[in-house]
Formats: sequence, structure tokens, C-alpha cells
Amino acid sequence: MTQIIARLSDISARYDAMFVDLWGCVHNGVAAIPSAVEALQAYRQTGGTVILVTNAPRARDKVAKQLARLGVPEDAWDSIATSGDSARAAMFRGIVGQKVWFMGEAHDESFFEPIHVVHNPVEITRVDLQEAEGIVCCGPFDSHADPDVNRPQFLYAKQKGLKLLCANPDIIVDRGDSREWCAGALARLYAEMGGESLYFGKPHPPIYDLARRRLADLGKTVDSAGILAIGDGIHTDIAGAMGEDIDSLFITGGIAREETKTTQQPDPDALNAYLAKESSNPTFSMGTLR
Repeated sequence: MTQIIARLSDISARYDAMFVDLWGCVHNGVAAIPSAVEALQAYRQTGGTVILVTNAPRARDKVAKQLARLGVPEDAWDSIATSGDSARAAMFRGIVGQKVWFMGEAHDESFFEPIHVVHNPVEITRVDLQEAEGIVCCGPFDSHADPDVNRPQFLYAKQKGLKLLCANPDIIVDRGDSREWCAGALARLYAEMGGESLYFGKPHPPIYDLARRRLADLGKTVDSAGILAIGDGIHTDIAGAMGEDIDSLFITGGIAREETKTTQQPDPDALNAYLAKESSNPTFSMGTLR
């Protein structure tokens, strides 16, 4: 059974590194969450290392710039691992072919910028669906539209045997008070229709391999027992941590705030009922990161 804690400092001394989710934990899509920033700054001041592990379908330098715009200072983190970097590497290795149909918004187009960690990358060309060898999905064309609007295109793609590369396995996020669909919702629909979806963010192993490489780049050697994963996604952050056999801290005031009846802290009975329903077992839980 999960342990509800009051502050990150209650447990932080047990861990040498933390893999910290961004949206819903460190910022809300509009601005930084001050208590989370302060908690991470305090942890780093004790010698801990913070790797921001995000399902953002963009390169880490783009995420760093976004963090600055949202008011997350650089002294709150050490490095960033993004599903975008993991997925981009796979795309440039040709995992869904050379001619791809792109799903996403204008701000996602940086996904196609050259990457320098792949030897002899394939040349990627964006084409119409009828000409495509595969699909690159960074998100919906309209984040407020029901994913079902893509069913006709997905039926055609499935019949052609196209693979869908999902650059962001998140299903939903909350931008301030507005809930939005993410690429994971489209990939889930495509898989339910019988298509093949390929994932590179949480909860899947490639992004955790990347996060560990980010630690190694900093000269840090940390075994699994010394890592804490923090996030508000029960099917991404917490499921990924459980799959990697690392401890986790579930932030209940994010996308599960209604189910867990979270105000300052989750209602214990509601939290336990939710976790039982989702067959999940985070090591710790708290309302907001602080």
C-alpha cells in the first residue's frame, strides 16, 4: 500500500537521483509550480541529481527553452530526457520508413530537425497519407477534438500495414484548467483498430535507458535502488517506474485529482480505491510536489 507523505524532503535522503515528470508535477502547461521548483532546488542542494523525464515529443534543448518561458529555473534540474529524442533517433534509423505522414501541430515540426547521435541517418520525407510508408505522431491536429475523428485515416493506414511511431505516449494533459488529448490517445486508438503503434516515452523502456545515459553523461553511477521516479500519470510515470523496478512518488493532484479527491492531499480511501482499480502500487503519494 502506498505511503502518503507531506514533503519530498521526508524521503529524499534515500535517493541519489530522481526521474521527474514535468507536466502536472513541475509545471501545469502555463506556469511553473513554485512548491515543486523549491523542492527540487532543495534536493539538488543536498547533492541529489534531477533528470527531467518527459513525454514531450521534442528535443531536450526545445524543452529547456520552454521551461525557461514557464519560469522553471535551471538550478532545479541537471539534465533532460525526452520521448522526442528517443523517438527521433528511432525515426532516423528508419523504423517507420523514409516517407512518413506527420500528425501534430506546427510547434511539433521541430521533431524533423537533424539528429547527430544516429550514424548514417535515413533521409525522411513528409508526404500525404496515400504515399506514406509509416506515420509519425507527435499529437493530434486539434488537441481538443475527440481522437475518433482520425478513425477513417487510421482504417486506411491499417489496411496499408503502416506502423505508427508515437512520440508522446501520454493520453491526456491539463493545460491550466483545460484538458487536452495527446499522441498516446491516437496511438491507443490505432492499436485498438488493429494497427501497430510503436512507443518511445514513459512507460516504455527506451526513455529510461536514455535517462540513465543522461546520468552517465553527468558522471553519475546510480543503481535502481537509488532512483526515485516522480509523476502524476498512473499509466506512464508510475507504470514505467514499476516496470523498471524503481521506487515512485505519485503526484495525485495532477490528472487524477478528481479520482483521488485531492485538495492539498489525496483522500486516503479514494486514493486506495483508485490504485486498486488501476492495479498500481506507487511507493509514495502526495497531493502536489513540494
